Amino acid sequence: MIALLGVSKHYGRQALLAEASFQLNPGERVGLVGPNGSGKSTIFRMLVGEEEPDRGEVQVPKRLAVGYFRQDAGESSERSVLDEAIAGCGRLGSLHIELEELEAAMGDPARVDELDAVLARFGEVQGEYQAGGGYELAARSREVLHGLGFDDERIDGPMAALSGGWRMRVAIAQVLIGQPEVLLLDEPTNHLDIESILWLEGYLRSTTAAILMTSHDRDFMDRIVSRIVEIDEGTLVSHTGNYAAYEASRAMRAVQSAAAFARQKAMLKKEERFIERFEKNAAKASQVQSRVKKLEKIEKLEPPRKRILVPFEFRQPPRSGNDVAALTNVSKRYGNRTIYENFDFEVKRGERWCVMGMNGAGKSTLLKLVAGVTEADEGEVRLGASLKLGYFAQSALEILDPNVTVWEQIDHAFPTATISSKRTLLGSFDFPGDEIEKPIRVLSGGERSRLVLAQMLFDPPNFLVLDEPTNHLDLVTKEMLVKTLAGFDGTMLFVSHDRTFLRGMANRVLDLSGGGEDLSGTPLVFGGSYEDWVERTGHEAPGVWH
Repeated sequence: MIALLGVSKHYGRQALLAEASFQLNPGERVGLVGPNGSGKSTIFRMLVGEEEPDRGEVQVPKRLAVGYFRQDAGESSERSVLDEAIAGCGRLGSLHIELEELEAAMGDPARVDELDAVLARFGEVQGEYQAGGGYELAARSREVLHGLGFDDERIDGPMAALSGGWRMRVAIAQVLIGQPEVLLLDEPTNHLDIESILWLEGYLRSTTAAILMTSHDRDFMDRIVSRIVEIDEGTLVSHTGNYAAYEASRAMRAVQSAAAFARQKAMLKKEERFIERFEKNAAKASQVQSRVKKLEKIEKLEPPRKRILVPFEFRQPPRSGNDVAALTNVSKRYGNRTIYENFDFEVKRGERWCVMGMNGAGKSTLLKLVAGVTEADEGEVRLGASLKLGYFAQSALEILDPNVTVWEQIDHAFPTATISSKRTLLGSFDFPGDEIEKPIRVLSGGERSRLVLAQMLFDPPNFLVLDEPTNHLDLVTKEMLVKTLAGFDGTMLFVSHDRTFLRGMANRVLDLSGGGEDLSGTPLVFGGSYEDWVERTGHEAPGVWH
């Protein structure tokens, strides 16, 4: 269907791909994996013709309908959300817009002289539009937008009112509404909540389109793909199975590679000792020469290279009182919209609360109330004794100084700490070697998140309030963070849409949507883990059955 054949690609001195080959077959679902900067997005851009390979061939049939979602929110527009979603969905969207323009022209007295030409064109466009299922387009668009978390008010509202994250959802909708034969999805879950992620999982499992995707959501990848293509030192290596199977296979290969390297190293050392011992012994001269020639012919194995982030061993925070936070009769409104009414909630020492709830249920608002970022309209929010609170939200990235380097940020924050301890911290959060000299202004969103988390956990608070801490973090970093926080002896209150993080962290669940089939809206306080909550309610997110 589409293929890369012997493709090489360089950026300056950096070689991303070296004679790499890959083929995506009809109906196949493939996950593309590799470290940041390894060339995943470059492959997507070459497949849609936005970039050319230095050498090799990119094969994409001309009449093949390809939908490409990229990490780019795009410009705002004057259209409604529905019209923008339809307009950007491909050929049918273009026909839809042209039909609207032709209808307007037919009713324009100033264009009466053009009426015959307009009518003729209207007939042509309408025929193609109808044949392609265009009259189901608006209904299909609403269905997709609803699945991605939009309510009717927002669907019919202006694009200009949307934040960057919501505009990204519109961009995903545009790709899905067009029903292309191939879907190229570059991190489609980054700006989605768990309800939308689960809807998208179901959609992609049911589509007949071929899929090539990257994702930092392990569960999402595992449930969709049946093959993994890994970018490994510029080559593309295919692995049958989902991400879990690939990871198990990679771990086994790493063990085998390390063992082979160790065996060869021991053999080489033995031969070199023999040569050194007998190189001046005339009686052994022929044996020495034979072994020298043998060593010259041996292809030396490279030491195994793998990216491992070791959990950071932070010092335990001071012990807080047993009563960490209490909300009593709290009410909170935004305009005419009531978020909380006479709401009571308590957090005790050692509890790790994950906050669940459908869009608009008040998850981030609760965290802001507890962190003191916003105030209740009525009622009381009370924090306990001996409490040191650390609050992470996307706005927390603003604490970073864009004009300093990664190292300078940490060095200024902890001037009395040892250099080795600060380097260990940064290494644990994937800033090895020269990476610490990067200016903060050039860091990606994921890199900035890692740096803020590193700074927070170097001298950890005893109460962590975390709003989407894993946004933009890749799979390896997420796993490291879960392992790091597994040893945290304090209290946590957090919102996350990442099921690996939810399973690893939560020992209590607050479901603001109420749980159960009726989603009553009365918060459900559940005294068990996230996995227990899934078992109890029958869904992985409020209203989404598994």
